[in-house]
Amino acid sequence: MPAISSDTLDRLRAFDTPTICNVIELFEVRPRNRGFLDHRIRSCFPSLPPMVGFAAPAAFRSDAAPAAPDAYGSLDAQLEQFERLPGPAVVVLQDLDDPPVGAVFGEVMCSTYRAFGAEGLVTNGGGRDLPQVEKLSFPVFTGGTICAHAYCHLLHIGLPVRVGGVTIAEGELIHGDGDGVTTIPIDIASEVADAAPEFVAAEAIILDYLRTEERPSRSEYAARRRAFQAEVAAIRQRIGVKSNHSA
Repeated sequence: MPAISSDTLDRLRAFDTPTICNVIELFEVRPRNRGFLDHRIRSCFPSLPPMVGFAAPAAFRSDAAPAAPDAYGSLDAQLEQFERLPGPAVVVLQDLDDPPVGAVFGEVMCSTYRAFGAEGLVTNGGGRDLPQVEKLSFPVFTGGTICAHAYCHLLHIGLPVRVGGVTIAEGELIHGDGDGVTTIPIDIASEVADAAPEFVAAEAIILDYLRTEERPSRSEYAARRRAFQAEVAAIRQRIGVKSNHSA
């Protein structure tokens, strides 16, 4: 598995998640309907900048009392997990209760995660203390909001979890913003960061024309579409992908 530099993470963070998804598709390393979390997982703070980091997975329950009385006793194990990752953590918590019963996180947990370098949190469960968490500028993606934590506890840390229809293993690269969350195949992460500006520039061929005050013509719009497709084909050629599919 190639190492991911902090520079690559910064470059990925400069683009929104839909753009990252568009660029991943160009590499044809996975089906287009795989790798991104579904509509059930939504950003609580869509105005925050994109989140990029490495998955720190754990499984959660709150509908039954834990063996240990300390609800936050597993935080030490999670912080130790952060140290195993090749870069900043994104906490990924699968709530195993169906439906979720108690909040997966609140102000204390998010303050702890942020202080120890985590970039954000993703869960299919609910969160609470959202006004306080928002003040931390800590991105969280949830399946809802729940006011109480019930019998909150973690069942395991570090094993793969399934959130938003995607199975996520420890160390997977995660990108998320107000539009949602996707994984980025680590083998192509640096190339995705390289290609993203080119793809944005290609889209601008169409968008800049549509943003003018002139009334657009169908013929010019068609020409812009062809120019966009030619630029995308050039990106594909540069990254070594040959395809008959148009972007």
